[in-house]
Amino acid sequence: MSTVKELNISPVGRVEGDLDVKVYIDNGKVTRAHTQAAMFRGFEKIMAGKDPQSGLIVTPRICGICGGSHLYCASSALDTAWGTKLPPNALLLRAIGQATETIQSIPRWFYAIFATDLANKKYANKPLYPEVVKRWSAYVGTTFQKGLTASGLPVQVYALFGGQWPHSSYMVPGGVMCAPTLKDITRAHAIMTQFKNDWLEPIWLGCSIERYLEIKSWDDMLAWVEENESHKNSDLGLLIRAGIEFGLDKFGQGVGKFLATGTYLHKDMYNNPTIEGRNDALISSSGFFDGENWHEFDHMKISEDVKHSWYKNQEDGLHPWDEPLPDPAKSHTLHDSDFDKQYSWAKAPRYDGHAAEAGPLARCIMNANPNNKDHQIQDPLFGDIIKKMGPSVFTRVLARVHEAPRLYKFIDKWLSEIDLDGEFYIKPVEKDGKGFGATEAARGSLAHWIEIKDGVIKNYQVMAPTTWNVGPNDAKGNPGPIEAALEGIDIEDPTDPVEVGIVARSFDSCLVCTVHAHDEQSGVELSKFKL
Repeated sequence: MSTVKELNISPVGRVEGDLDVKVYIDNGKVTRAHTQAAMFRGFEKIMAGKDPQSGLIVTPRICGICGGSHLYCASSALDTAWGTKLPPNALLLRAIGQATETIQSIPRWFYAIFATDLANKKYANKPLYPEVVKRWSAYVGTTFQKGLTASGLPVQVYALFGGQWPHSSYMVPGGVMCAPTLKDITRAHAIMTQFKNDWLEPIWLGCSIERYLEIKSWDDMLAWVEENESHKNSDLGLLIRAGIEFGLDKFGQGVGKFLATGTYLHKDMYNNPTIEGRNDALISSSGFFDGENWHEFDHMKISEDVKHSWYKNQEDGLHPWDEPLPDPAKSHTLHDSDFDKQYSWAKAPRYDGHAAEAGPLARCIMNANPNNKDHQIQDPLFGDIIKKMGPSVFTRVLARVHEAPRLYKFIDKWLSEIDLDGEFYIKPVEKDGKGFGATEAARGSLAHWIEIKDGVIKNYQVMAPTTWNVGPNDAKGNPGPIEAALEGIDIEDPTDPVEVGIVARSFDSCLVCTVHAHDEQSGVELSKFKL
């Protein structure tokens, strides 16, 4: 006999904002899911009619975790709109800012947001459970504490050049507003070396960065784990062993299509910024992967559907340059949602008509593109993993942590390439026009579009990685990435649906769990709890 239940989970995130998840359960399996962004932000409306450089101040406040990524996009959008010139030093310091913000997020996310779920009683019968609890339990875990402490180091480097973190504004059209000294560069090297020596090599990898980066396939990765006790007992070794043992590779697949706007512009290849020249100048490449083939990224193929979003006077399928500023329909809450109509403040981004997952897994897949250029990352590992295992919670998490060693190497290299006697800023000429700026925030593809008319902002649109991942159904009824990833998962205990949280948090949505569980037939509340 079918037993249908309804779970309202609010919020699911552990970061900021509000993410509500409603899942329908039939005989212990999720048959349908809806994700809701329960807070209207409206930053685009704030900037309408203001000076074009307002985005440099306003948009870094969109997020307290990836404000530097928004600054990167805001300055880049103005670069293309105004046709600026960028000295190599500026491109290096922007890349360093982006990379330090991303690498600090990796241990913070892993220990504080994701790994604590693996200490849930659901896994108590697994052989590796005691070790997971010992290391990764919230606050008291032995490596939980060390990882979080080390995560504070890279943003000290960001603050050296940006003046502060978060919410800095040192990236501007034409370059950066800093001129570091040899003392700053030396200190930055020392801070990153401490990050490596305190956590990255001894605790996370159990080996040198150079040894880890030799891994090129899933078989190589498994062989690396068993190579010696140091690898096997590292936190990465434990993640791989426990992830497979706990079955994280068996659920949370998602839509199976991936998008990356790319990031880190080569210091000598983007000195005259244009939208058309951006793809070739990227170090971490952009692209769209349809599950089998890679496609060149074209921002003009991006659109947003709003059929299920709480906005009025908007059409489905518009490119951001053609979208009006967000116009809220009315105030909404989880309890007055109509899932056949409007149920979220998020829009539904689509690439060439497809829902696409954004994030570290998408980036790692683009890095496996055999057509990547010599100056771009060429790493076949996740091309092999996706082919052999497919997407899942496990592959998504593994991709996130896989980035840390390479980012460390990049930061170290870029610091050594700064020319202390060179230029850091070239003053631009302001003019009307349209601009596009993008990067890869820690959580995935982030892009800003700007239109300037009569010297002020006429239209500004922001599309964040969380929008890509938590967006609702589109106009055709197709689910967003997290909605799709939740469908079909097994729920062992409806009073503690840890599986829902694990899937949602594997995407690291930048939205901040009270849970309301209801029997769909009677409407009686089954339980109320926090994840």
